[in-house]
Amino acid sequence: MVDSYQTDDYGLFMFVLTIDQRGSRRHGDKVPQLLEVLAGLKTILPFERSVGDEVQAALDDPHEVVEAVARLLREQEWYVGIGVGHADSPLPSSSRAASGDAFVAAREAVDAAKKTGDRVPLSVVTPTVAAVEWAAAAESVLVLMGDVVRRRSAAEWRVLDALDESPEAAQKNIAATLGISPQAVSKAIARSGRAEEQGGRKAAALLLQHAQLALNVTTNG
Repeated sequence: MVDSYQTDDYGLFMFVLTIDQRGSRRHGDKVPQLLEVLAGLKTILPFERSVGDEVQAALDDPHEVVEAVARLLREQEWYVGIGVGHADSPLPSSSRAASGDAFVAAREAVDAAKKTGDRVPLSVVTPTVAAVEWAAAAESVLVLMGDVVRRRSAAEWRVLDALDESPEAAQKNIAATLGISPQAVSKAIARSGRAEEQGGRKAAALLLQHAQLALNVTTNG
């Protein structure tokens, strides 16, 4: 748990992620696997099962929010709702006992994500008017990033995972490790949209940070 989040008379600024499984009746409960996927992220309140096949957490770092979203979108089995707002203070040890408009917004966001049809099932909601445009822009970027992520083939993921494990390694060394040609590695990287995803991550984190700052200005202005 981190203690860098801001507090004021209105409570604590944060991002709340509410995540609900898609098609759980057909595929069974995958919450335990998801918690493993999300392990290691810095949170205010940890990822945990909130009810049924739903998972929730609270974070204060936009970059950690984007990393969580990237992991979730790769799994392709979850509705993702992000609430940007305040939590009531004092903060409990579990999100199940927490309250505040950030949690209400996250609930609205995951419900909205369930109505996106064929689009990436993600929504960002804030109750603060000054932060609405920033939240909407962050949603748009995250959806575009998610579209890149979910189109990747297993072969492309294999190359990207190898790069993540050895970020300083030359492509020819990655190729040798995977038993493919350097040309195949280069093509997989290009087709995967890796550069576009990395740019999208930075843009989404910046937009979420601006939403966070808008909350601060509105509250203290």
